[in-house]
Amino acid sequence: MSLEKVLAISGKPGLYELLVQTRTGFIAESIADGKKSTVGLRNNVSLLSEISIYTYNDEIKLFDVFKSIATKENNGEAISHKSANPELVAYFREVLPEFDEERVYASDIKKVLNWYNILQKRGLIAESFSAAETTEEVKEEAK
Repeated sequence: MSLEKVLAISGKPGLYELLVQTRTGFIAESIADGKKSTVGLRNNVSLLSEISIYTYNDEIKLFDVFKSIATKENNGEAISHKSANPELVAYFREVLPEFDEERVYASDIKKVLNWYNILQKRGLIAESFSAAETTEEVKEEAK
């Protein structure tokens, strides 16, 4: 599965994979339990590839934040999203030192860490970043 097709659906816990687009919405499969559900056009849906985190200078793509967490944890699991807020902020500061603390809330950090851990448990973090590195190496060799 490509991380490009991973969705967050408001009002529904966890992450979903986009399977098929229909006339009235689309069909998504839960990454956690594999259950399929239809999602209407009225639901607020975000592709993880389109989400960014505010920094003082710019915005950083969520996948780059995931890559920083994966590097810090050697592709292992991050701290629990249920940890205390000061602990979460301190951890996130280690991963992304320049994040804008006025615009990135503890609830945002919890979502990022929860999503990272969901993807990591399914093996998608290591798989996607090793595939990306292989693609970059091939491009560099071609030059």
